[in-house]
Amino acid sequence: MNKITKQKIPTELGTEKVGKLLMQYAIPAIIAQTAASLYNMIDSIFIGQGVGPLAISGLATTFPFMNLSAAFGAMVGVGGATQLSVRLGQRDYESAKIILGNLVTLNIIVGITFGAISLMFLDEILYFFGASEATLPYARDFMEVILYGNAITHLYLGINASLRASGHPKESMYATIITVIMNIILAPLFIYLFDWGIRGAALATIISQTVTLLWQIRLLSNPDELLHLQSGIYKLRNKIVKGILSIGMSPFLMNAAACLVVIMINKGLRTYGADGDISIGSYGISNRISFIFVMVVMGLTQGMQPIVGYNYGAKQYKRVNEALKLTMIYATVVVTIGFAICEGIPELVARAFTTDSELIAGSARAMRIMSIFMPLIGFQMVTTNFFQSIGMVNKAIFLSLTRQMLFLLPMILILPHFFGEAGVWYSMPVSDFVASVLTIVILKRQFNEWKH
Repeated sequence: MNKITKQKIPTELGTEKVGKLLMQYAIPAIIAQTAASLYNMIDSIFIGQGVGPLAISGLATTFPFMNLSAAFGAMVGVGGATQLSVRLGQRDYESAKIILGNLVTLNIIVGITFGAISLMFLDEILYFFGASEATLPYARDFMEVILYGNAITHLYLGINASLRASGHPKESMYATIITVIMNIILAPLFIYLFDWGIRGAALATIISQTVTLLWQIRLLSNPDELLHLQSGIYKLRNKIVKGILSIGMSPFLMNAAACLVVIMINKGLRTYGADGDISIGSYGISNRISFIFVMVVMGLTQGMQPIVGYNYGAKQYKRVNEALKLTMIYATVVVTIGFAICEGIPELVARAFTTDSELIAGSARAMRIMSIFMPLIGFQMVTTNFFQSIGMVNKAIFLSLTRQMLFLLPMILILPHFFGEAGVWYSMPVSDFVASVLTIVILKRQFNEWKH
């Protein structure tokens, strides 16, 4: 028996029942993504209640920054994880090992480079992202700490994606839960007891990710695993890097587009809102709430990704279709629940973040408008991830950009001229609807091509 056969290989992806597999892989990812979104939301609650409404607005202006950083992280992490799944399905284990090493190296390079460049122009970037003289100090204090730890964040997220792709969804979930629990403990300690304000919230995040990263490295150092950290896999290989970046281009563009859109929304709210800081703060709160349900759907798609990637690589197309359909059904249920909460009890939700009556009223109005077509979002997200998982990069990129760039961005620029601040708010649900219709058309055409 050779060395490969003694090691753990996730062949269950091609043999186990698809429904059972999806739950096995998606539930840990959902728990991890929900926990991640909850600790982001809890951070906002601690900041809003412990620092004040201007701090919430300052935090909202950092969202484009976080999206842009996530774009580079996703380009490497998602691209590498997809490559891993496909290579494992093809039983190309040597390439899978090299992909893991290259993923680690790329995350370190990208994380350090992005953090260093951003720190050099931090104030200018934050003003461009919508900060005012009143909110800039809060945004700067938060982002300085986050950017100093940017390489840690990228490496932590990249390794987590690798754990999911290589048959360890539970370990990936545990990593996120450890981070969340530590952050929930440290954030109030740093904000209230040590009086470090919004900087304390950021420091709690980086410390939590550092501890979890050390645990992940220890986990991936086990030589009994097929994929583990070892010498000779970290040198960048041109072909592998191109493969990672080409597949990762779809989530990169999606996050980069989201960054640009949030910038334009913040600028629109500052220009047309009666009180720009309150409007931006309202958007920040409502965005945090919708983000929870989006992250649950992302957990579903992350659970789907290794199943689809493996079976597509193994040419088991019936299993690919079954995984896609089940994920779409579950995603639609999730976002419909989000729709009911945002439309039914938005004031109650907003009060968790702030005691400011004006900010509560603005946040409730934002939630009701932004969630009008929320039940359609899950389908669009699953379809985009599906094309990405099977290597149809161009379709994934196109669908990634439809909502933000082709529909939402023009509406943000045009509608406020006619409807003022309301035009900014209504541009979001309208673009959700149009993008979802286009997604249905493209997916139907693709399945018709496969039938022929």
